[in-house]
Amino acid sequence: MKKLTEFEINKRLENLIDWEFYDDALHTDFEFDSFKDCISAMNRIAFECETLNHHPEWTNIYNTLDITLRTHDAQGVTELDFKLAEAINKIVEVEEEE
Repeated sequence: MKKLTEFEINKRLENLIDWEFYDDALHTDFEFDSFKDCISAMNRIAFECETLNHHPEWTNIYNTLDITLRTHDAQGVTELDFKLAEAINKIVEVEEEE
């Protein structure tokens, strides 16, 4: 999979709510109502990761989930990272603020 250029990444980020690009990776974090809700979201995301055969670097502390996406084989961000980020946003039901 081809590593995207910084221009391509920034263009794609215009349509990807709550994600940032730095350190050659996509980053976001989510805060849930409880630890249980956070773990539940992680489990739902895990199924999508398996489907795409692409796995995030992530940590959770109580009700907060931090996610980093990069394609290690490409040494940066690829289309696959954006596919997973979009799927994660749907799972977590990220909505644009009005």
